[in-house]
Amino acid sequence: MRPDDQVNVYIHKDFVDFRMAINGLSIIVQESMAMDPYSTALFVFTNRRRNRVKILYWERNGFCLWQKRLERDRFAWPAGDDEVISIDGESLNWLLDGFDIWRNPPHQHIKYAAVT
Repeated sequence: MRPDDQVNVYIHKDFVDFRMAINGLSIIVQESMAMDPYSTALFVFTNRRRNRVKILYWERNGFCLWQKRLERDRFAWPAGDDEVISIDGESLNWLLDGFDIWRNPPHQHIKYAAVT
């Protein structure tokens, strides 16, 4: 099941130990990312080899943990100094499909208030 295009997604840029499960990842969200793990957002993590992704989220009465493992290739991952990167659900879906959304970002959405 893929996330909705409008959901808020936060990527933890640094790799994590994939032996970590819900408890460890929720602590990273709260302590390292300084965010609320109980919010309606998705929190995305990768391993050192970048061939796996885990997505942590809260759903009504409990945490859910989703994982994808690539048999070949690697996930494109952001570079830079920011520890947390914010993207939307549509970009997350592209990332999961193998696109490098940092090298080839989509066209920006433009919203006008009036026609001149």
